Amino acid sequence: MSKVATRFAPSPTGPLHIGGVRTALFNWLYSKNKGGKFFLRIEDTDKERSKEEFKLQIIKSLKWIGIEHDGEEYIQSNKIQDHIKIANELLAKGHAYKCFCSSEEIEEQKKRAKQKKIPYIYNRKWRDKSDADAPKNIKPVIRFKSKIDGTSKLNDLVQGNVEIDNNTIEDFIILRKDGTPTYNLSASVDDHQMEMTHIIRGDDHKINTFKQIQIYEAMGWSHPLFAHIPLIHTIEGKKLSKRDNASTLDDYSKIGIMPDALRNYLLRLGWSYKDKEIFDLDESIKYFNLEGIGKSPSKLDVSRIMSMNEHYIKNIDENNLYEQLNIYCSQNKVPISDKKKDKIKTSLSFLKNKAKTLEDIYKNSLFILTDKIIINNEDKKLVDDNSIKIIKSFLEKIKSTENFQKEALETIINDLIKSFDTNFKGIGQPLRICLTGSKFGPGIYDILSALGKDEVIKRLHQI
Repeated sequence: MSKVATRFAPSPTGPLHIGGVRTALFNWLYSKNKGGKFFLRIEDTDKERSKEEFKLQIIKSLKWIGIEHDGEEYIQSNKIQDHIKIANELLAKGHAYKCFCSSEEIEEQKKRAKQKKIPYIYNRKWRDKSDADAPKNIKPVIRFKSKIDGTSKLNDLVQGNVEIDNNTIEDFIILRKDGTPTYNLSASVDDHQMEMTHIIRGDDHKINTFKQIQIYEAMGWSHPLFAHIPLIHTIEGKKLSKRDNASTLDDYSKIGIMPDALRNYLLRLGWSYKDKEIFDLDESIKYFNLEGIGKSPSKLDVSRIMSMNEHYIKNIDENNLYEQLNIYCSQNKVPISDKKKDKIKTSLSFLKNKAKTLEDIYKNSLFILTDKIIINNEDKKLVDDNSIKIIKSFLEKIKSTENFQKEALETIINDLIKSFDTNFKGIGQPLRICLTGSKFGPGIYDILSALGKDEVIKRLHQI
């Protein structure tokens, strides 16, 4: 067999779906593992629904998660004449025929099938008729002459041997009345021309595979190998759709899920290698194989994605984490200013505590990023007259100390606890509220260290 070549072929009719991302990932990893090529084909023949913005979003999303295709994008609409040419060849070779059934006739056939509670299959009325019998006022569709007798077998690289009765595959349309090609014809011609060796896609395409193999055989082409991966379901066990929440990559990037974490999660969603959970990019390529893909649908678990993201936040290099945070803030919040950059960097060790997302880190960082502190009414009530005395006393003590390290600050706070006959919360809580605007947040020593002596004095003077 020639060098491995796979493809991902989305339609630009909406944002890239999380299931599509996993399909792209599996194709990309398989090609990279085998030293082959991975291509991106934009199936944009649905002119009414295809949009340039969605095409750009698909390319951007794949790049964000680390999937880069080889060569230029293959644009399906540029190849329509090739598809039509093959349809006419199939017609000339007797593997296809013109069908002059009216829309009303087809609807009647569907209605009868529904009444009998059986799947609709076109009744092949025009399969063996002569064109001489054709009505003059109806434009025909071109249908492929599917096999009627026997069975067809597929050696699926994930599902194993799959067999179906040929009479369950209808004579499917390959050219519509307006002369435009349908999905199964276009996909077959494109995959042949692109010299695809492996087609890895969702198992909802299984019936399409049997149709496409028949086109390959009719044209005398050798067909690629096929692998059908189980679909992704919601946590309730329903098929995940584009209408579900958290179904696109944008949904995840907006809440601060990091690309490496999401890629790791999607890799493990329906695929396993021994008992290993965490894979960096090189390991993903090294260990990926089709044998590790399960046969049952996987459930998308957002809490597991959060857990994976938390692992990455805790364990990646903090310079890398800062860069990810900076990109996240630039795209979704406000860019981190140069004068705040160093303070955020040096504070990441505690800002990332208990953070599951970049958004959590951003929220933990707000007291640094914000110059003007606004205290909500509920927290204001906690800063009573006694608290103000404590704050003023703390302010006087830090003004007169040169040492603003934790040890010296602990001594000052312990002295205040004794002086005011209170506990640590009695000192720490009003200080935290006045310095950050909230009773919740990082530890008081971390806050003091992050802000620095001058900023602490400035903020406490405003009380």
